[in-house]
Amino acid sequence: MKVFVDSTRCQGHTLCSMIAPDAFQLSEIDGTSSPVSEVVPPELQDAVREAAQSCPEQAISIEE
Repeated sequence: MKVFVDSTRCQGHTLCSMIAPDAFQLSEIDGTSSPVSEVVPPELQDAVREAAQSCPEQAISIEE
């Protein structure tokens, strides 16, 4: 599984990092998110799916 964050859509709501803190990192400048790693380890996949579904801007996409 791979995860991507569309930087043009992300508004820095931080929900993804609250749901999956080991999978997403936040910019210290504007709070926008990016994946810690494009490839998601199996133990984080459920949390990353939940983060993608919870993103108000639908900025997170997943490739299975």
